[in-house]
Amino acid sequence: MFYHAISRHVKIGNTAMDYVSFGKGDKNLVIIPGLGDGLKTVKGAAIALALMYKRYAKDYTVYFFSRKNHLDEGYSTREMATDLHTAMAKLNIQNAHVMGLSQGGMISQFLAIDHPQSVDKLVIGVSASRPNKTMETVVNSWITMATNHDYKSLFISSIEKTYPEDKAKKFRPFYPILTKFGKPKSFDRFIIQARSCLSHNAYKSLAQIKSPTLIIGGDCDLVVGKNASEEMAAKISNSTLYICNGLGHGAFEDKAFNQLVLDFLKD
Repeated sequence: MFYHAISRHVKIGNTAMDYVSFGKGDKNLVIIPGLGDGLKTVKGAAIALALMYKRYAKDYTVYFFSRKNHLDEGYSTREMATDLHTAMAKLNIQNAHVMGLSQGGMISQFLAIDHPQSVDKLVIGVSASRPNKTMETVVNSWITMATNHDYKSLFISSIEKTYPEDKAKKFRPFYPILTKFGKPKSFDRFIIQARSCLSHNAYKSLAQIKSPTLIIGGDCDLVVGKNASEEMAAKISNSTLYICNGLGHGAFEDKAFNQLVLDFLKD
């Protein structure tokens, strides 16, 4: 039922990492979510994620990995990749197709660079290999909101920056209700992860990625911009670039995005 979805955790050092798995396919697909993980991990989201990504459940055993539960100050995207690799090894995931979304795409870059044997094929969605002005402006504003415990502004800004106008306007009437739920007890986790985005820099090492790579961006992306995808494609030799017209930072929710991924993984 619900694609055999389960929510569990794996020990990482003196803490644990939450993960969700579903599907019974012969191949493994590891999905690394974005900065929203800083507000809420995947714990308890097994059914929701299985339904959202049910198109993958037939052919793959899908794993959604959060960052570990306790994060130290200065925790980097490279360290996140190392911890993810440790979690994969503990679950006997020798190698997998890997899809990183937004900040997850940053982590996936270092996973493919530092642990190439663990990445069969790589999908980098709406991400960047290094900070740019667009990303710095947006993420710094989110850090300020989180520091001030202003969840309402942070939630609204994330919607407005993630979706193009035609979709964002559908959320606006519900902001008074939506912003009353989901506020974390502490914003420390989010702030640490957000700062790791601003210090992320895999650009000069991208040429080391040898896995077949699909890079997908949105031409309306207000968080990292579409140029971030283009410059990654120019550095990764075995890569294919696709820019989704009319889609923003939330492109990974679109059917067209996921069809591109499925076609790439099955090819």
